[in-house]
Amino acid sequence: MLHERATSQVIAIGQFDGIHQGHTSVIASAVSLAKIKGIPSAVVTFNPHPKEVMGKGDYEGYLTPLANKQELLASMGVDTMYVAQFDEDFSRVSPQDFFTGVLLPLNIDTVVVGFDFRYGYHGAGDVETLREMGLGVMDVEIISPFPLEGEKVSSSNIRKALQTGDLQQANEWLGRCYQLRGTVIEGEKRGRTIGFPTANLKLDDRYVVPAKGVYAIRVLYNGGWLPGVMNIGVKPTFHEGVIAPSYEAHLFHFNESLYGEHLTVELVHYLREERRFPSIQDLITQIQMDAKIAEELLMASE
Repeated sequence: MLHERATSQVIAIGQFDGIHQGHTSVIASAVSLAKIKGIPSAVVTFNPHPKEVMGKGDYEGYLTPLANKQELLASMGVDTMYVAQFDEDFSRVSPQDFFTGVLLPLNIDTVVVGFDFRYGYHGAGDVETLREMGLGVMDVEIISPFPLEGEKVSSSNIRKALQTGDLQQANEWLGRCYQLRGTVIEGEKRGRTIGFPTANLKLDDRYVVPAKGVYAIRVLYNGGWLPGVMNIGVKPTFHEGVIAPSYEAHLFHFNESLYGEHLTVELVHYLREERRFPSIQDLITQIQMDAKIAEELLMASE
């Protein structure tokens, strides 16, 4: 459960995985209202993802693991992030108990939620029940759906877009480039033998795995963004029967060792699907083409 606050505050509630443009409309409304009222803003979110705990739905990893989410919220001006530990017991809490046990102790002036917000066991609580429970206790602001080109922006749709290689659509819905974070570990060192040394990334968390293939990327290193390409996949030219994908980044015009470095990678463009090549030379030729195209695209998008 969450801890009581003495100061009244404006709070946005939601899972907010991805903090996409629909989420930011809810969160920004809470931040703006808090500034008008001269009180702090906060977000209540849940961890792990309820779909992970319940083992159902389209959950296949996080768009924004908790650390990423916290940074994004801070950059939006949110003063406090409350994290409710979601487990099977929490999933059985009634809407009334959620209201009295989680929300009331936070001394909320106004709660801000999306139009489709649900809470409590089996999602029995909705925006109308929240409004009824809040009468005389807290105001409830309900934010309308955020459509882009006629489609509702949702975490589920972003996952599907990433998994099918529609990175442009996913990034548009997110309002920024999809990010992966991880630490550089020892790889097979094969890249350097063919002229393309790569940094093999071990991801920090269970991210949504994008479509296998080659991406134009930017990598945050020593405070600056470096251009490069990343292969996400199983390297079928060299391996058979591998299931777990690897994440290998090659940075342009870069010769420093990255072992042990923690990197943030932005996926900017999806270049092509992963495929097997008949020879190593064919692979090298394709990688050279990928690098040239990626560098041109990245320069054009700066």
